[in-house]
Amino acid sequence: MELRQLRYFIRVVELGSMGRAAVELGVVTSALSQQISRLESELSTRLLQRSATGVRPTDAGVAFWRQAQLVLRHADEAARAAQQARLSGHVSVGLAPSTAAVLGLPLMQAMRTRYPDVRLHLVESLSGHLTQMLHARQLDLAVLFRSEAARRWSVMPLLDEALFVIGPASLPGLPPGETAALETLGALPLILPSGPHGLRALLEQSFQRAGLVPCIAAEIDGLALLMDAVRAGLGATIQPGSAAARLPQATLRLIPVAELHARRPSLLVSLSDDELSPAALATRVTLTDVVRTLVREGRWPGACLHDH
Repeated sequence: MELRQLRYFIRVVELGSMGRAAVELGVVTSALSQQISRLESELSTRLLQRSATGVRPTDAGVAFWRQAQLVLRHADEAARAAQQARLSGHVSVGLAPSTAAVLGLPLMQAMRTRYPDVRLHLVESLSGHLTQMLHARQLDLAVLFRSEAARRWSVMPLLDEALFVIGPASLPGLPPGETAALETLGALPLILPSGPHGLRALLEQSFQRAGLVPCIAAEIDGLALLMDAVRAGLGATIQPGSAAARLPQATLRLIPVAELHARRPSLLVSLSDDELSPAALATRVTLTDVVRTLVREGRWPGACLHDH
């Protein structure tokens, strides 16, 4: 027996019509009738008498209707009690700079709406540093680009991000087309993170697969300074679209990298469920919901949700 069936039955009795109740409840009449029939089968008794003019409860139906109203009233009171005893606590979340540019503020807003008594601690840092903080139990969860084998970690793929060649339109060597194949970037001066960075490792693999050696003009392990250097015309970079989220529109050209394998995965990594507080578990669900909303509404450039 489900609370939904009780709500359906009560509304049918109140309106005296299966069709009117179906319209008000937002279900088709056949589905509503099927749920009532299942209820009657479970109780092994007829609850409603059907006629050409509508439906009315049997004696058993009247007795059941009274008790069903009481059950629903108690269920509603239980829900209100849970909502009034609002979740509280503290949770630490790590985001890489490009991820934070898109996700940080919407996550804060969603948490304030859903769980105003939970104190959210956001850490913006490179993915490798966030991994170390997870190992040290300094973070509850983080969005990472790769996950090392670690006992008792929970890892959930979130999304894949397309990579873009990003640079001023006037920069010599910047590809003129709508997409950029890696083989056209041999002479383009690139400003990239250094070797240990996850994105750099991904790009090195992609260039090696294409049999190319990129022209590295500078290495900068900080997104804000890296993008400042690109805007100043010192070179181009290859980043996900989220890297330019904080820049004014039309400041730079974003040209999608043509190679399908040149995509950056984002993973939601957390301590194991039995180590997470209720506040952290709730934050993990909220973060996932916010990511899905941002992607579906087109507010995460070049991102697509991971196929679960």
